[in-house]
Amino acid sequence: MKLNSLSTLLASAALAVSGTVALAADYTLTISSWAPPTHGINAKMWPKFVEMVEEATDGQVTAELKLGIAPPPAQMDLIMDGAADASIIFHGYQPGRFVTTKMIELPGYEGSAEAASVAYWRTYDAHLKAADEHRGVKVIALHTHGPAQLHSSSAVTTLDEVSGLKVRIPGGVGGDVGTALGATGIQVPAPKVYETLASKAADGVVMPFESRKGFKLTEVAQNVYEVPGGLYRGSFAFIMNEETFADLPPELQQALEENVFGEPLSREIGKIWDEIDGIGREATEATEGNAINAASAEDLEKFNAIAVDVRAKVIDEVNGTGVDAQAAYDMIVNEMAAQ
Repeated sequence: MKLNSLSTLLASAALAVSGTVALAADYTLTISSWAPPTHGINAKMWPKFVEMVEEATDGQVTAELKLGIAPPPAQMDLIMDGAADASIIFHGYQPGRFVTTKMIELPGYEGSAEAASVAYWRTYDAHLKAADEHRGVKVIALHTHGPAQLHSSSAVTTLDEVSGLKVRIPGGVGGDVGTALGATGIQVPAPKVYETLASKAADGVVMPFESRKGFKLTEVAQNVYEVPGGLYRGSFAFIMNEETFADLPPELQQALEENVFGEPLSREIGKIWDEIDGIGREATEATEGNAINAASAEDLEKFNAIAVDVRAKVIDEVNGTGVDAQAAYDMIVNEMAAQ
């Protein structure tokens, strides 16, 4: 974080002369992000964050986005070390480091990414944060992407056809579901999926619809196998360096805590994900050679049985952290239904 004292003094002088020039921000946060520049994370989510921060602090705090500082799995440590002030992390990229976050990833939840993200934050606040899995950073929002579907170069029209495929699947529940379906999992960060598919190193990927546009899957994975509610939902956190936050004046900390951090930001990010999922679907429907194949009723029955087993496994795993996993699961379901 940088205190722009010179800029503030210059702006103040200009204001004294003209009475019309706005003050420059006193604090500029450095955001580290790993998605492509045009992806919704960078094109829509971080700009929304900056807008909310500036509005809540009357322009005293702002932020600037920097790409490519570190790969996705390194973002947590990057923020802990103070190399940047804020970032977005995908929990599945660090197997074993996060367990309770798998609760939001379970298949079978019904509702939008906005509803899921609000439910996620409320459940984190009530249950999950007790596990202290984000120690060393300040969690400022939690969210999930929309339902993840199978995107492949060759058409997949039945659940049984997934078995034996080489599929890029992230860690977390996505990996559990892939194993249950008999797929051979390949783990690469999202920015690498295009080249992984283009080089035929994988037959497909499991990602939300936004990836059709955000990662150009319409070019290398022309087919989508769609399961209502998705195969899983990915878990993300917006995080901040603890010292950066502590260095802000108390009145600015309070403004951010009350108006930006937590549920307000989680809701807005989830809302944006719903928007970019819609853009991805539209891109698929508008691209020649692309197809969306809906799962049959028979396949849904098979998948629901798999989902029950995955849910039981994850609940048992989360219970091992000392968190009441069943209570957390029930709260997510109820909160999503209430949105």
